[in-house]
Amino acid sequence: MPRALVRLRPSLHEAGAKAVHLDRLTKAYGPQLVLDEVQFSVDPGEFVCLVGASGSGKSTLLNLVAGLDHPTTGQVHVPGARPALMFQDHALFPWLSAGRNVELPLRLAGVPRAERHEQALELLRLVRLPDAYGKRVHQLSGGMRQRVALARALAQGAKVLLMDEPFAALDAITRDLLHEEIARVWQERALTVLFVTHNVREAVRLGQRVVLLASRPGRIARTWHIDIPYPRRIEDADVTALTREITAHLHEELVRHARH
Repeated sequence: MPRALVRLRPSLHEAGAKAVHLDRLTKAYGPQLVLDEVQFSVDPGEFVCLVGASGSGKSTLLNLVAGLDHPTTGQVHVPGARPALMFQDHALFPWLSAGRNVELPLRLAGVPRAERHEQALELLRLVRLPDAYGKRVHQLSGGMRQRVALARALAQGAKVLLMDEPFAALDAITRDLLHEEIARVWQERALTVLFVTHNVREAVRLGQRVVLLASRPGRIARTWHIDIPYPRRIEDADVTALTREITAHLHEELVRHARH
């Protein structure tokens, strides 16, 4: 079996000037093949959403891009700094204030105290929490906690942001507001976003491209390039129509998998 290769800092030329490039990426856990020769790229500044049924390998793929796991075979190219990763669970430290949570990656990077304080304030303003610096985690709502988690991810200075179902645990209204926020921050910061979700409507609302993973093993089944202009609303007719189309293909994949 060919040796796997993970590269977090190749040259832009070597990776074809892509923000993320997966080259025949395969991942197996013992005899179980989770991802099978997945091949695709994400352009700098692009917002790509991955959808698929449970067990299709979406989170596994994200962990491989983040460098938290290693492929069995294939290559992961991520030029520049290590990507920032944001989970469904905010993973904030409850004994720290919101501001101190945001400062943590800056502190680990050796940024002086006064400078990291100013940067944390700036990032909290960016996510529209200008008064949250001194608040503890238990004083924040679920949506506010995810905003702080986003600010902390941005404090890492990475241009690639990986998001693993970050809004799945939130109520519909809060999730809708955070859709607007992440779209705004993505555009203002010129980020590259790779976003994993079970929610097809969420993917259509946010992404410039939606990639459907087939299940067991995970393979790219189909890709949609979305030309619906921003800002998009969850109830827009075009969003609804494309959501139905992608959902129909997802159901076909589920039926196909059930027959094998």
